Amino acid sequence: MTESQPEAPAKAQLGKRLLPWIITIGCFAFLYSRMIGPAAREGLSVPAYLGGVFSEVSWVSWLALMIPYSLVFFLIDSLVVWRVINWFNARVSYADILPVRASTYILSILNEQLGKGAMAVYLNRREGVPGWKLGSSMLFIMICEVYYLCAWANVGAAMQWDALPELFHWLPVMGLVMLALFAVGYLYFRGVILPASGLRDAHILDSFRQARLRHYLITILFRSPALLAAVFVYSRALALFGVEISSLQMLGYLPVIFFGAAVPGPFRAVAISLWVILFPEHPAQMAAFGLVQHNFFIFFNAAIGLIFLRRANREIFGAASA
Repeated sequence: MTESQPEAPAKAQLGKRLLPWIITIGCFAFLYSRMIGPAAREGLSVPAYLGGVFSEVSWVSWLALMIPYSLVFFLIDSLVVWRVINWFNARVSYADILPVRASTYILSILNEQLGKGAMAVYLNRREGVPGWKLGSSMLFIMICEVYYLCAWANVGAAMQWDALPELFHWLPVMGLVMLALFAVGYLYFRGVILPASGLRDAHILDSFRQARLRHYLITILFRSPALLAAVFVYSRALALFGVEISSLQMLGYLPVIFFGAAVPGPFRAVAISLWVILFPEHPAQMAAFGLVQHNFFIFFNAAIGLIFLRRANREIFGAASA
């Protein structure tokens, strides 16, 4: 019995590594199935069908949209991280956060958790902040991001209710459920609900014990300009692929697609599949659009990280040798 015990954790680890690839393969199989029919009707293979879409895009105009947007996102993302760390962990300047946050984008190509680990190393070596404290702050940011996406998805749905697919009419229900969960969680961490519970004392929940309503609201407020910029950029970028959509309609779609982009896996395959599901009459255009939008964003952010990498290494390893 003792010899077989390590097999279960090993299988679980293998399953965790394979799952993102299984999801990605399933998504690309779905995309292929949606394009093979239209491609065949034009006497083309699927790669040639997609190639025709790429050849018609004005890539200079597309880059003129995506590069400024990626830079704006980086500055806003760093602002959110800086604000939360200064609330819950240590006093760090915004200028000091920029190079380390940028360098984590390189690691995030492979695994978002590796990026967070680099932040933990930096704060531990520079400020003596325990890794679990930063982990708690990153978890707080993730929860706020879920709520800000849900809030903006409901705003967009309300403004374009009749133009959105029927499935999106469940967004208000989801929003109410999430508000109820937030109320219960907030009261729990304030000690109003289950005051004798020891779970709230867990290290990873430290930021939630400290957080007040204003912390959640300010974090959502700071993050929101990034989404509004994305709505503007994505609606105009989509027009370059031959599909017209208003910014108001995009406001209803984009937060939901960003949920899909958060699903782990190469190439952001879930987000790409959502574009095709939402615009089934344009499978090739939406597959091409989703592929370049989400993956350019990842790799351009990593390029920003390369610019800051030398300073980030100096901050992290210089602090270690000091």
